[in-house]
Amino acid sequence: MNTVRVGLRCDAGPRRGVGHLVRCLALAEEFQARGTHVTVFGTVERLDWAVAELAARGIGLHPGPDTPDGLVEAARRYDLDAMVLDSYELDPAGAGALRAAGVFTVAVIDGDSRSQVADLYLDQNFGARHPELPGRLLAGSDYAVLRDSVIGARPPVPPPATAVSRPRVLAFFGGTDAVGAAPVLTRVLVATGHPMNLTVVVGRPETEAEVEDITPGRGQVIRPVPPTTSLPTLITEADLVVSAAGTSTWELCCLGAPAALVCVVDNQRESYHRVVRHGLVAGLGELPELTTAGVAGRAARAAAARTLLGLLSSPQRRATLAARAWSSVDGQGRARVVDAVLDAVGATHRSIGTGVRNCC
Repeated sequence: MNTVRVGLRCDAGPRRGVGHLVRCLALAEEFQARGTHVTVFGTVERLDWAVAELAARGIGLHPGPDTPDGLVEAARRYDLDAMVLDSYELDPAGAGALRAAGVFTVAVIDGDSRSQVADLYLDQNFGARHPELPGRLLAGSDYAVLRDSVIGARPPVPPPATAVSRPRVLAFFGGTDAVGAAPVLTRVLVATGHPMNLTVVVGRPETEAEVEDITPGRGQVIRPVPPTTSLPTLITEADLVVSAAGTSTWELCCLGAPAALVCVVDNQRESYHRVVRHGLVAGLGELPELTTAGVAGRAARAAAARTLLGLLSSPQRRATLAARAWSSVDGQGRARVVDAVLDAVGATHRSIGTGVRNCC
């Protein structure tokens, strides 16, 4: 059988963040490990490190396409067997257009399918259920797609309870921190009054300036750092991680990180409440609540600070979170997804009895 060819359509940038690209990169690594040819389509804005990640893996990056017709044309031009669509902005009709052109189509969703008609749907969020979808569904954290660097850093057992006088805290909020959460949560961490060595990943210069203006308390050290490919190592070295409730949630779980999350955008809300309710992470509330003025805002920030203080001062609380998180994501999700795609593509090839690619 000829080499299977797969396209992945996603975008990344200061406004969009990098979650979609990170998921596609994880799938690309698994496809490549199976001998599949991978091409990424989309726009990557002002993220040199992300472009470098693709280049290091020999993955081509092509602009767009943004329309259903454009997606079909790209599938024809690059002779694709399958296309993965991971976007909240593309015309939902694109999935159906690809299917009609004979391209096996995967829609990566986060709760809302946006009425896409795909062959396969992937929702890696904990407890996801979509009985109404017309195609096959891979749902839940068993299908969390993670990069090589995360899988390779997964500890063989969750970290034990370890008492430390000055915990190492890592705070990061996506590859770009598009909503400016870092300064807000840095102030909340400082307000705990607990000694700590705090590393804050800052995605933009204006965010870095805000963080640098924050005065730490006694026994507290704040160190802003730029986005880094060494994030999995920083996570495993931290005693506590404070982050956004986005795609990085599954990285934190896989690595057994004791984590406190904040919901920063609406489409994170349902998944955020599920993981908090099941005790995989601690919940700090929603960013708009933490940034509001007046009594309500002060109360929300005080509640978040109390939650963080409880974690900073209790090794056992941190270890309990870490164990539950570690058990919920085993790092094999992307292999299960790629198995499903390649099995379906292989079945199509066998059914037409040609062994050639099924595209247009």
